[in-house]
Amino acid sequence: MKSLVLAEKPSVAREIARVLQCGHKAKGYLEGEQYVVTWALGHLVTLAEPEDYDQKLKEWRLEDLPMLPPRMKLKVIRQSAHQYQVVKGLMKRQDIKDLVIATDAGREGELVARWIMDMANWKKPFRRLWISSQTDKAIREGFASLQPGADYNKLYDAAVCRAEADWLVGLNVTRTLTCKFNAQLNAGRVQTPTLAMIVDRENEIKNFKPVDYWTVRADFGDYYGDWRGPSGGRLFDQARAEQIAARAAGKKGRIVELKTEARQEPPPLAYDLTELQRDANRRYGWTAQKTAGVLQGLYEEHKLVSYPRTDSRYISSDIVPTLAARLKGMNSGPYGELLKPLLQQPLKPGRRLVDDSKVSDHHAIIPTEQTLNLNHLDQDEKRLYDLIARRFIAVLYPPYRYDQTSIVTEVGGERFYSRGKVETARGWKAVQSVLPDKDDKEEQLPEQALALHQKGESLAVKSCKTTKNKTRPPARYNEATLLTAMEQAGRLVEDEELRESIKGSGLGTPATRAEIIEKLIHASYIERHGKEMVPTSKGIQLVGLVPPALRSPELTAQWEQRLTDIAKGREKKSAFMEDIRKDATRLVEEVKKDDSEYRADNVSKSKCPLCGRYMLIVNGKRGRMLSCPDRNCGHRQPEKENPYGRMGSNSRVNQKLIARYSDKEELGTNLGDLLKAALAKKQDQEK
Repeated sequence: MKSLVLAEKPSVAREIARVLQCGHKAKGYLEGEQYVVTWALGHLVTLAEPEDYDQKLKEWRLEDLPMLPPRMKLKVIRQSAHQYQVVKGLMKRQDIKDLVIATDAGREGELVARWIMDMANWKKPFRRLWISSQTDKAIREGFASLQPGADYNKLYDAAVCRAEADWLVGLNVTRTLTCKFNAQLNAGRVQTPTLAMIVDRENEIKNFKPVDYWTVRADFGDYYGDWRGPSGGRLFDQARAEQIAARAAGKKGRIVELKTEARQEPPPLAYDLTELQRDANRRYGWTAQKTAGVLQGLYEEHKLVSYPRTDSRYISSDIVPTLAARLKGMNSGPYGELLKPLLQQPLKPGRRLVDDSKVSDHHAIIPTEQTLNLNHLDQDEKRLYDLIARRFIAVLYPPYRYDQTSIVTEVGGERFYSRGKVETARGWKAVQSVLPDKDDKEEQLPEQALALHQKGESLAVKSCKTTKNKTRPPARYNEATLLTAMEQAGRLVEDEELRESIKGSGLGTPATRAEIIEKLIHASYIERHGKEMVPTSKGIQLVGLVPPALRSPELTAQWEQRLTDIAKGREKKSAFMEDIRKDATRLVEEVKKDDSEYRADNVSKSKCPLCGRYMLIVNGKRGRMLSCPDRNCGHRQPEKENPYGRMGSNSRVNQKLIARYSDKEELGTNLGDLLKAALAKKQDQEK
């Protein structure tokens, strides 16, 4: 008898099969003496479409909403049905005794496997493989300590609730918006509040009115001092600023405060996915999606890093014994000299790295024990691995130490502040620099070299000048700051308990945030202008049309709190879903009662070749596209394409034109001539 192993992707399945010595290749699986290894292609099974419950729901009509099936059904995804049949066939084999779920170790990975098992009516025993890296050692150890499948039933319940809730709320609100305003509009409990943050920021920028302010700086010869009052260094009264400068110019100042303190800066925390995406965006200008793609290759193909889709920046204590092996595995190339001090003595990682209470499903992204060969990596993989490797080394290094000196010089009753530091131990900064945040830089005293001075010392003011500045609006979101805002969306939630529940997760998950950003762009709700994220007219209008509950991250906070409770057995699945159905009904009714209007401002001068409506200009994956605004038509074509489509007979547009405008007796003629005749008849009818 054999065990069937179900992985999430073919690449992962091949690696597991190699470790388990499954050398016989067949269509859709690999087989050995003890195991048969097969795979999903992401999801093979999904929730049924509305029309699968009732054919009348194939038509989008306001009177049919909300859609609330009494029991949610599953269906096989048509595009990957061939692989589902392979998996189902293996499950029915008489020599298969049990199943090992080897999909990604997390809520969504659990859903991938369980839906397949439900659809195929799996009744035999099953166990769970739960590992955080794809190295041979991790796979062997994982199979040596498989967990009972039932231990993850509550996690599966939470995953099902998340999927069904998104269906009930997302599909109902999307259909209601689309039918009500006759435009292709969609909304969701993560996508919409993310868009709302971008729109709110844009409104702040548009409504911002710059105000002049002045700063005052005195030159004391070998150092300078910046004026500071009770409310900071900004003066909004020019006369007051000039008065301070005139009072100090040419006078003598006295040092009234001088303090030197030994300070230290601890190393940064290890990376989770969101922080790594932020850093790659700041340093390389990468999109979050690109970072996730390159990282997946380092994890799956090269096995050089641990599980990527993690929200933790710590490791658990059971990982500590593996640290030395991980350092030895990466001991080559530019890392050799940096690793010497770590490999010459026992490692003693502190709470900046090891904290069991802050690790749930997976620990921080760190290198594996796999031997590093930089020649096997392309340029992007090298750059991303370098970030991860240096951050991992830096966390194990001692703090950065320096002496901080601050001086307060008083002139004519006004106080001028100076700050400088002397580095005493480079520490972790010898490994990796951390890019500073740009916020509030104007309020910080600049660092300068301060010579030896004493308290009570008198110094002549060489000059004192005022500088005029303008207050600046908040910056538009770029990908790095948007990821931060999504992660920290809890600060927008008023309820304290809900704020805590969203604190660790924010809007979306580390695995889905990049996809959410790309969906907003693809739907033409936002656009990339250089590095900035700018909302379109469509996005701004949508935020005004959706119910208020969907604009705020509070809905996600409530869901995440309850989904966590379901996963931990503290709440029943049925109670959550009953409330979701009520929410869906309420949101649909709010949209139906809305008397707002939607107006597209991206209308082109080209008519749709199928329905004759003026088409909209939208941004597609391959450039600007023309899209029919009529949801029942849905025709799309490149902006520069002939408005009547290509002259080939295989074009969907041309086939419809031929069917609609050609006579039956013409069907034997040349297809090109037939299309021309159909176009001519269409134009005659329009006249």
